[in-house]
Amino acid sequence: MASMDGLVRRCAEDYNMISPGDRIAVGLSGGKDSVALLTCLAKLREYYPVPFELSALTVSMGFPGTDFTPLTEYCRSLGVEHRIIRTDLGELIFDVRKEKNPCSLCSKMRRGALCSAAAELGIGKIALGHNFDDVVETFVMSLVFEGRIACFEPVTYMDRSGVTQIRPLIYVGEGATRSLCEREGLPIVKNPCPMNGESRRQEVKELIKTLSVTYPDLKSRIFGAIQRYPLNNWGVTPHGRS
Repeated sequence: MASMDGLVRRCAEDYNMISPGDRIAVGLSGGKDSVALLTCLAKLREYYPVPFELSALTVSMGFPGTDFTPLTEYCRSLGVEHRIIRTDLGELIFDVRKEKNPCSLCSKMRRGALCSAAAELGIGKIALGHNFDDVVETFVMSLVFEGRIACFEPVTYMDRSGVTQIRPLIYVGEGATRSLCEREGLPIVKNPCPMNGESRRQEVKELIKTLSVTYPDLKSRIFGAIQRYPLNNWGVTPHGRS
């Protein structure tokens, strides 16, 4: 746990993610990454030299049978307020629009719902659970499927809502978040999405896994290239680092 806390803190400092008095809400989907992020930020809040407030927002897609009660109870144990945003995005994307490749649109609409809710509540920053592996996969997806060199940014200001998205987990690998959740018995809400495990991201995940057998440091090299290139807002400069 200490190692993951350290990586989250270093990432927050490298990219100036937290300012004094920030009101930060974790986008709590119920997956292992967002639950791990909430856990780390709740711990960081106790000793971080820059004071900040922490809460959690969950976007409900409207899929039947989804129960977020375990998340609410866990937030309560951490002293974190938890709000659920009710939407019909699941029906809109899969039943009305019948999207064949819905993941990108779904992601944008969920983040839009998060930012709108945060703005209404006076919350200035949303912490998203994208991890180290997500960075590498997104970069490869952009290259393979779109023919461009691109990736999401560690810190992104959203003009429309006035909310800033931060990603403090990008130094932490997917295996580490899984191990934390299993070791600590953290509550995970199963993803009911029809595309779960069948998306383009899953295809790229399998491709990288295969290549990593021959090139075991592949992911680290890609991540390093993203920072050195650097892509927009990926350069690390604070505290004399570069």
